[in-house]
Amino acid sequence: MKAHPETTIGHVHLTVADLERSLGFYRDLLGFTVTARYGDSAVFLAAGGYHHHIGLNTWAGRGVTPPPKGHSGLFHFAILYPTRRELAATLKRLLDAKYPLTGVADHGVSEALYLNDPDEIGVELYVDRPKSEWKVANDGQVEMVTEPLDVNNLLRELER
Repeated sequence: MKAHPETTIGHVHLTVADLERSLGFYRDLLGFTVTARYGDSAVFLAAGGYHHHIGLNTWAGRGVTPPPKGHSGLFHFAILYPTRRELAATLKRLLDAKYPLTGVADHGVSEALYLNDPDEIGVELYVDRPKSEWKVANDGQVEMVTEPLDVNNLLRELER
């Protein structure tokens, strides 16, 4: 299984405790492809033939611990899926693997799944709604909300 080639994130490089464990998440569950290795201390992954969207490294040492809660740092990074169907397919893989989600939300402009990777790094998987459906205030600002996401409705994308 590979992530859809139009799936995009800018570029994120993450310090992890165990490369193989992280590969099980980013490669095997999310579907990114390994594009390069840097010895036994770093791996680069991508979708659609790009050089890399995600870098994983153990340069701080194998077995490092996540930062404690309540400190500054990365809240989460987000992976934008090109279609609702692609997001639904990833959700199904996560559910089939019994991988825990930390939340789901309908933000009005997008639908999002939230989870932590094996190193407790926050990951948002989302799809945007068409801009024509976004609510925009008189001042031109986009009106976002956090409402419950109808997960069953999302999964029905796989039946269409």
